[in-house]
Parts: sequence; structure tokens; C-alpha cells
Amino acid sequence: MDFKTTNTVDATEVWLTGRLEFTDHDRLRDIVELVEQSHARRFVIDMSKLDFIDSAGLGMLLILQEETESRNIKMIVRHPQGDVKRSIDLARLGEIITIES
Repeated sequence: MDFKTTNTVDATEVWLTGRLEFTDHDRLRDIVELVEQSHARRFVIDMSKLDFIDSAGLGMLLILQEETESRNIKMIVRHPQGDVKRSIDLARLGEIITIES
């Protein structure tokens, strides 16, 4: 998985590309650091270019949700597509995380 970020006045946005899987656990730390450093009210994860997510990747989303929630930051997962959207739907993450199609 690769990612890039931008910061606006009220949001930190992260664009994920490639595959989010178990081997990306170290990269998760980099994203958690973004949450820790953020002064924004929203943390947006754009998945429109993410091709695949495994169960560890779904778990990483839950970790990010906990991190943002503990800092009173609203996390939004934006534009999951194809198999990524199906995996998120099957895991019923929409009950915990805000998903924008």
C-alpha cells in the first residue's frame, strides 16, 4: 500500500493506493502518526484507488477509528470500490465507521 496526504483547515485526507494487507502494518504507524499530529476535525481515508483489502487491513481501519475517536476526530472512509467495498460491507464496518460511497 502506498498513500499520500493533504491537510485542509478542517480535514486531513489520506489517499490509499494498491493493496492494504497484513504486510502494511508498519505503514499503519505512519498513518496513526498523522492522526496524532492532526488538528483537523475530520480524518478522511479515500479508497477510490485501493485495489484490495484483507482482514488485517479491515482491522487496521478499526485501529484508525479508535485513534480518531479518542481524539474527537471524525473518521470517514470515502469511495471504496469493487472488492474493497464488498469486503467492508461483509465485515459490516459501516455500522462502526462512516462510509461515503
